Amino acid sequence: MNLSDLMIMRHELLLTLLAVSILIMDLGAGPKHRYLVLPVSLILFFVNLIIGFLPVREGTLFGGMYHTSGLIILMKNILNIGFFIVMLQSFTWLKKEENKLKMSEFYVLLLATLIGMNFMISSGDFLMFYLGLELATIPMAALAAYVHHQTRSAEAGIKLILISALSSGILLFGLSMIYGTTGSIFFNEVKAAYSSEPLQVLGFIFFFAGMGFKISLVPFHLWTADVYEGAPVGVTSYLSVISKGAAVFIFILVLYTVFTSIDFLWKDLTYIIAVLTMTIGNLFALRQKNLKRLLAFSSIAQAGFILLGIIAGSKLGMASVIYFILVYIFSNLGAFGVVAAIHDHTGKESMDDYNGLYHTNPRLSLLMMLSLFSLAGIPPVAGFFGKFFLFTSAASGGYYWLVFIAVLNATISLYYYLLVVKAMFINKNDHPIEPFSSDITTRLGLLICTAGIVALGFYNTVYELINKLSIGIN
Repeated sequence: MNLSDLMIMRHELLLTLLAVSILIMDLGAGPKHRYLVLPVSLILFFVNLIIGFLPVREGTLFGGMYHTSGLIILMKNILNIGFFIVMLQSFTWLKKEENKLKMSEFYVLLLATLIGMNFMISSGDFLMFYLGLELATIPMAALAAYVHHQTRSAEAGIKLILISALSSGILLFGLSMIYGTTGSIFFNEVKAAYSSEPLQVLGFIFFFAGMGFKISLVPFHLWTADVYEGAPVGVTSYLSVISKGAAVFIFILVLYTVFTSIDFLWKDLTYIIAVLTMTIGNLFALRQKNLKRLLAFSSIAQAGFILLGIIAGSKLGMASVIYFILVYIFSNLGAFGVVAAIHDHTGKESMDDYNGLYHTNPRLSLLMMLSLFSLAGIPPVAGFFGKFFLFTSAASGGYYWLVFIAVLNATISLYYYLLVVKAMFINKNDHPIEPFSSDITTRLGLLICTAGIVALGFYNTVYELINKLSIGIN
């Protein structure tokens, strides 16, 4: 293996180098200069983000365990964009006095999860897939419990590690069945040996259930709202967007490349799960007053919409899913960015606290409205086209009733998104949130989200690129 071969792993190597550099900076910086870790880390990751878009050779490593392609590189770059926005939005919170002694740990843990996600997306066998999944999951429990002096944060960390252990056990049990019946863990060999034998079908069902926990599909979603509410806002936004996006990427890749011989099974299963996930996620969101919990159930419902693209089994379906994840990153991080900015200055998270927000903080209110409209799929913002492409892909596969149910659920989601908009613009409040100004990093993060929501709604070249690189079931 030479340097040229190693450069195939460019994304993972650069992220590892960045994590080590942050640790060295933290060790070398004294108490007076530790705050410099934050801006230097931001700059270094931005450089890494730019490098990620440079051309790189495609290929495989470790006997086929690791592979990369134009589509996989695109997925990693999408995750990098979301990661950078999360770093910007977490900057103010990390500068607080109680976090000054553990700023570097936050970034290192985040980078560890991203490295795991990259390995998972590039996996060519189930061993690399599982190792990447665990590397992406275990540090998330520490991040959820990052504010260790708060009971609800510690509780979120415990719940996340327990549910992750359960889901990983279920998934690993399914993988053991797949290996036992096919004699291989490599994707291409499993594909050739897979059939509809009962034990193989059972192994797939366990695999599907394990991934259902990671993506928060119903009925594997019960942990989501409690963990999202208890974790710090930056961690919650990361869980809802980056972690879920990576899980969706590898899930659709494995379905389209490994389990093609039983597509009739997982399409029927996906149909049922999609209906349940959209409907239950939206119905529970209607009852929420805490915005983090509302966005948690919203993310569950959005996962149901994503399944419409997966069930299509076509190149159009995969392109729609990847495009929707990109749009979802800007939309959801825009909403969470506003929640984080207000929480950092006031500690408030309830919808009632947002009454009259437009009169004191009009720009934040307008961005929140734009983000929620994108999540709801209102034209002409990017979220409309994201949902439109998902609905189109499902309809092209003949799933007209599923599309009809999805449209009904989109209407339901519009109602609770409008409740937040009503609180900000119409409801009166004798003691509204005082006017405040966010720092430059928060404003930059929100500006990127705004640009993404608007630009992706009018600039369709991005979707054409994704469609060109996508694959379908042969």
